[in-house]
Amino acid sequence: MATRGVGVDVVDVARFALALERQPRIAARLFTESERHDAAARPERLAARFAAKEAVLKSLRVGIGAARWHSIEIQRDSSGAPSVQLHGDAAELAARAGIVRLHLSMTHTQHTAAAFVVASDEDDHDAR
Repeated sequence: MATRGVGVDVVDVARFALALERQPRIAARLFTESERHDAAARPERLAARFAAKEAVLKSLRVGIGAARWHSIEIQRDSSGAPSVQLHGDAAELAARAGIVRLHLSMTHTQHTAAAFVVASDEDDHDAR
């Protein structure tokens, strides 16, 4: 496996919660219905997903706005581990960069949310 890119992002939860409060439609603009449901309207969970989306864009070595927010979907598997599903323009950016898999780690506290993404050229998901 070769690393093609790395991205990290940190979000201030209080500031993000204030943005959600002031602009209620922003959640629908940034997150898919599935992401909003999974986060259960908890600002720290939404902030972590936003950090993950920004970290994904950084790992793809593109700027914010290079892909629609809904084209980067943060999901959880049956064990609760986070994963990234790319659609549309984000999937095209990854394919052009030779990126096959995105490895995601997220965390949050009451005050801060963070995400770290490693983009690789090999799908080693089942290799253990």
